[in-house]
Amino acid sequence: MYAHFPISTLLAAHTVSLGQYWHRLTDRTFTGIYHANFFDLAMMIPYFLVLFVLAVYGLHRYWLVYDYYRYAKNAPGPPPEATRWPRVTVQLPIFNERYVIERLVEAVSRFDYPRERLDVQVLDDSTDETQQVASACVDRFAAQGLPIDYIHRDNREGFKAGALENGLKTAKGEFVTIFDADFLPEPDFLRRTIPYFQDKEIGMVQARWTYLNRDYSLLTQVETILLDGHFVVEHGARSRRGAFFNFNGTAGVWRRQAITDAGGWQHDTLTEDTDLSYRAQLFGWKFLYLPDIECASELPIDMNGFKAQQARWAKGLMQTAKKILPKVFASNVPWFIKAEAFFHLTANISYPLMVLLSTMLLPAMIVRFYQGWFQMIVIDLPLFLASTCSISSFYLVAQRELRPKNWWRTFLYMPFVMATGIGISVRNAQAVMEAIVGKKTDFVRTPKYKIEGKKDTFVSKKYRNKAGWMPYAEVLLGVYFAFTVLYAILNENYATVPFLLLFVWGYLYTGFMSLGQTYFAHLRFGVNAPEMRPAASGAPGF
Repeated sequence: MYAHFPISTLLAAHTVSLGQYWHRLTDRTFTGIYHANFFDLAMMIPYFLVLFVLAVYGLHRYWLVYDYYRYAKNAPGPPPEATRWPRVTVQLPIFNERYVIERLVEAVSRFDYPRERLDVQVLDDSTDETQQVASACVDRFAAQGLPIDYIHRDNREGFKAGALENGLKTAKGEFVTIFDADFLPEPDFLRRTIPYFQDKEIGMVQARWTYLNRDYSLLTQVETILLDGHFVVEHGARSRRGAFFNFNGTAGVWRRQAITDAGGWQHDTLTEDTDLSYRAQLFGWKFLYLPDIECASELPIDMNGFKAQQARWAKGLMQTAKKILPKVFASNVPWFIKAEAFFHLTANISYPLMVLLSTMLLPAMIVRFYQGWFQMIVIDLPLFLASTCSISSFYLVAQRELRPKNWWRTFLYMPFVMATGIGISVRNAQAVMEAIVGKKTDFVRTPKYKIEGKKDTFVSKKYRNKAGWMPYAEVLLGVYFAFTVLYAILNENYATVPFLLLFVWGYLYTGFMSLGQTYFAHLRFGVNAPEMRPAASGAPGF
């Protein structure tokens, strides 16, 4: 979902100001002296191949922005007035969510939907005290008249997909809505979404996420920009044009028949929501994205949780690509749907390509120092424009649509967006490669801490992810790029230094924050650091 934002920084690091270096275009010092050798070719051929692939994905960003505006007339309007209220099953899948389950059930209890047309399922796979908290919560609200059941499994077979499939065995609803533990749907959520299903071809409607803790830290601000780009431009462009897009796993409503027709929930990928979405749309069901219907959620506030979520999404999408794309290409859907499905599901290949390009950066700078600057103008500049402007426009369009009065502030966050994207590239590259080679891993969920404001903290709570060896690799890459910056300065290549510093900051920031999140909490911009106390580790879901 976030696979594209580091590309521009890589290309920018090789592109210089035309005015500043114009004299080098006519510098003939090395004319007749420099000849490419085997090492130079072995370095530059893969270098430009990788740049070209990344630029193609960058151009796809342009296409999404174009489609978003071109098909604006296809944005959904208000639904027809409901003539009846069908039965709806509300599924709440949880796993070790002791801090947020009561908040979620309370939000569902406020639905203004007819209670006799509701049945609520708390699908609990927990292995800790969440079992007691959730069971007591269900008993309490059931006593108040809410039609709610507590369903606990002793194993996590199929993880979230398995829990949802198990819940369907006893579900009574014609429609099924799903909310993850960290979401807070509004009371009118069902009354605003269910009327759209009067169109018998609609199989799923997806609402737009908003964020309870957007202003908690610099990290959550960056996450907001990334997710807004996905929900506004990606979902908006695809749904308006009629291309396939995905259910996001939560804050949406399914027609139960669409789930059945698609083959039900399957757990051979880590993104079971995207997998089911494509299967349902291939069967013929239509999806509807409703950006005006919002559902509040909680963003990951610790670096390890954020990286675990990103890695799971990156790996899951690549697994889905391997499983679904052959079926998409073999179907009789229009070509633009096939093309969009390819770019959507394979976008995270940018992460291993970016890591590869990072390792070649310093040798490429050394080789190209003797090649002159003409090639950089005619080759690098177009690649730079293909990526940088597309990435900027992608996120800026999203913010302008959502926040027309202060969208320009996004410019201030773009360097941090790029740096954070660079920092998580190593972890995501590993996840993508695991998907490509077929390595299976457990479903690693995102820990939720009930963080709703700047005064809340997670340092004394359970469920935090362990850092592992990956942060050490990120720190080493940060040091490597520090030497690259030094090389650029010594060779008077000053224009590349600001971009190279993004690599230094990105890798060092994510690496050190992963290694010592608790002790570095004071780095949260604009937030007073709480007293630091050791916290128990637990099971670990942009």
